Amino acid sequence: MILKETKLKGCFVIEPKVFKDKRGYFLETFNLETFNNKLGLKVHFVQDNESQSSKGVLRGLHYQIGKHAQAKLVRVIKGAVLDVVVDIRIGSETFGEHFSIKLTEENKTQLFVPRGFAHGFVVLENETILSYKCDNFYHVASEGGIIFNDQELDIDWGFSEQELIISDKDLLLPNFKNAKL
Repeated sequence: MILKETKLKGCFVIEPKVFKDKRGYFLETFNLETFNNKLGLKVHFVQDNESQSSKGVLRGLHYQIGKHAQAKLVRVIKGAVLDVVVDIRIGSETFGEHFSIKLTEENKTQLFVPRGFAHGFVVLENETILSYKCDNFYHVASEGGIIFNDQELDIDWGFSEQELIISDKDLLLPNFKNAKL
């Protein structure tokens, strides 16, 4: 497993070793000991989530605050997404900056999103399945979000706004300046 820290401290791109032969492929998607030793963290995932979406669906930007904040390990099982994270850690050198990466079933790349980050993705292929581990349980009173088209963040999602499919709830999210952090 190759880990590369992004420009956002604590956020890592993870490239697994994939073993291919005539039967197909094998890869280890997660190993607690290897993961914690390589990252120098003590992450303990407690919940796995999965979503299936069509091309153009945008989910996010979501996060949880306080003692219910979540770190995530994100990967695509089928299809492709543009995965986006925003540093919302007040006092961080990269506060308000974002990072994006294409996660696909072909590249099998994963993204480790530490606590203190907003997360979202736009689906690039029909019937895409995204899976992610969380190190804390979902807590409705601690959820927060930032509108996808916030002018200050200036995220390029790769689609026009008219092409995007967004939930009513996500369309009502506040801008970055007014988000509860």
